[in-house]
Amino acid sequence: MKRVIAVANQKGGVGKTTTAVNLAASLAATKRKVLLIDSDPQGNATMGCGIDKRNLRYSMTEVLLGDCELAAALLPVEQGGFTVLPGNQDLVAAEVQLMAKIGREVRLRNALKPVRNLYDVILIDCPPALNLLTLNALVAADTVLVPMQCEYYALEGLSALMGTIEQIRASVNPDLRLEGILRTMFDPRNNLSNEVSAQLIMHFGDKVFRTVIPRNVRLAEAPSFGKAAMYHDKDSRGALAYLALAGELIRRDEEAALAASGQAPAPDPADLQGADY
Repeated sequence: MKRVIAVANQKGGVGKTTTAVNLAASLAATKRKVLLIDSDPQGNATMGCGIDKRNLRYSMTEVLLGDCELAAALLPVEQGGFTVLPGNQDLVAAEVQLMAKIGREVRLRNALKPVRNLYDVILIDCPPALNLLTLNALVAADTVLVPMQCEYYALEGLSALMGTIEQIRASVNPDLRLEGILRTMFDPRNNLSNEVSAQLIMHFGDKVFRTVIPRNVRLAEAPSFGKAAMYHDKDSRGALAYLALAGELIRRDEEAALAASGQAPAPDPADLQGADY
């Protein structure tokens, strides 16, 4: 895959961290080398990987301020098979200090250069705001994955985020593109959820992931154990949904590679249901 994906949404509580941690674990389970970067001062992705955010020698803060190389701050996730660049509340102070520095918006992109080719996928968990930390993530990223709940206010937040992406494309990162929109905490019994989902598909087409993340107790409680859902309850609906999302990302890449070579992609098994043989 070889790309950097920012998991971002300016609205909080939409499942960004849950998506970042569980997608990292799911991609790692497919034998891909994965790096997860926690750029949120809350440090929830760090804690969700079983790492104590209060006891870090180096973190995202030192990397952004240039006090250490990115490789020196990386930590392995024992139950997960991927690597984490941890973050904590020190990022709040780091953001203030960065304001006075030259090239403040490209700090993360420059820090990633020495290790970028060592990983198949680099996921960046962004804070729920358009600040300097989010800007660094979007400048460093190739694509943006947007988790969102299917509700009215989420649509407004999505509109604001798309405007932000366009501004960044026009200024500092012209190659930035939308990876996809992921429907999270989805309840098919809710009429509004279904209506918003239909609007998303109408406006964004195949940029909306076919995989839908359901509301799931096991998914919600896994962070309290410092594990991704697949290591907390591998048969839970939430764990299976993120494995399906990883599979969809990989399949999209394979289809794009085949299209570029002029070959027809293999049919998706989901599209063959009910077909006559």
